[in-house]
Amino acid sequence: MNANRTASWLVPLVLLMPLLARAQTASVAPQPLTVDGAATHVYKATSEGELRLHVFSPDRPNILVRRPAVVFFFGGGWTSGSVTQFVPQATHLAQRGMVAIVADYRVFGRHGTSPFEAMADAKSAVRWVRARAQQLGVDANRIVAAGGSAGGHIALSTAVFDTFDEAGEDKAVSSKPNALVLFNPAVDVMAAQRFGARARAGSPLHHLSAGLPPTIILHGKSDTTVPYADVERYCADARKHGNQCELVGYDGATHGFFNPQNDARKWYRETLLEADRFLTKIGYLSAPAPTSIP
Repeated sequence: MNANRTASWLVPLVLLMPLLARAQTASVAPQPLTVDGAATHVYKATSEGELRLHVFSPDRPNILVRRPAVVFFFGGGWTSGSVTQFVPQATHLAQRGMVAIVADYRVFGRHGTSPFEAMADAKSAVRWVRARAQQLGVDANRIVAAGGSAGGHIALSTAVFDTFDEAGEDKAVSSKPNALVLFNPAVDVMAAQRFGARARAGSPLHHLSAGLPPTIILHGKSDTTVPYADVERYCADARKHGNQCELVGYDGATHGFFNPQNDARKWYRETLLEADRFLTKIGYLSAPAPTSIP
């Protein structure tokens, strides 16, 4: 009798579980299908839906010139976030002569997925751009991965990890970037709940090696979400392996400080100018770097 009663409760509960999961993933607004001023491409089809990236090209394209590219990944704790977050930075870099791209990726709030799917998507995006370098007018040997917070983590992961490539993709085309521009990136995810028991497997700080691309990290010294000490340790350890890691700290700046809506665009301007100087220094942008940004 008791067993029958238990079963009668379990059946509807089991039937409801998919609905509850969908309700959880419907809490985050969908991404826009297009972005003003950009050409949109589907770069990946997943069981959770298509993923798009949006390409801002230089004002004066030249089919005879292959340009460096940058792929931006938005932040949002691997749970949410908008693909439009880095449109202002992408627009600036396109005006400076790069092919600048903002990419969507899977997050829990929309797709019910873990950070590891996000890491795979970032690798897929870099690979997609490299595989279509001729079509996009991109120099396949000068592709930058960039992002903020969780987006900084998955951008960094494209360089650090040899794993997490999507099954079935052409691994003859590298998913690793040639440079990194990171805004308060999560470099140590050992305490991040979204990673569960697999946190160490997804933590860039714990998988450093030689041969990483030139990197700049732009980070607020008052960040309590990703402590400044984390990126100090990351850069120090990266240099011990012979890598180039430049860390620029900003006194009084908190997490997400680089977004243009904060502090009347002060940090947005300062971080973008610093990123521009870095990209100019490594030969991805033409000198001289600007001294001001609107």
